[in-house]
Amino acid sequence: MNMQRREALKSTGAMGLFGVLVAAGLITPELAHAAWDKAAFEAKSMEDVLKALGAGKPADSKDVQLSGPDIAENGAVVPVGVKSALPGTEFVAILVEKNPNMLAASFTLPEGTAADVSTRIKMGQTSNVYALVKAGGSYYMTVKEIKVTLGGCGG
Repeated sequence: MNMQRREALKSTGAMGLFGVLVAAGLITPELAHAAWDKAAFEAKSMEDVLKALGAGKPADSKDVQLSGPDIAENGAVVPVGVKSALPGTEFVAILVEKNPNMLAASFTLPEGTAADVSTRIKMGQTSNVYALVKAGGSYYMTVKEIKVTLGGCGG
């Protein structure tokens, strides 16, 4: 088989799948193109991240739980999770205070979705990790310190 033809089939197959999912209404065009908030992900400070996300000054909330290890042996793969008991949770973000770029992950949750996300993040050093949640048009936050013994973002 001609290699150019093979590459064309591979790329149109993947794009065709996205087209079918968009046409069927299973995903939005923004999700198909992996839309992301560039300003928020490039922000270097908490103030800049909150401004880029339109969060203002989030309230502390016991209804937002941030899980993660107390001590991460390897900063390159730190498992964290956020669970919100707030009704109408529509957005979750994970921020790492001492990383070069604070915003590590963000999740937009469709209506009716359980507000329980988990991922692995990269941490350069021991730092406070924040969970930012938008529910009912307001923002809420909680924090947890995670100690890193082996750096992942340049350490």
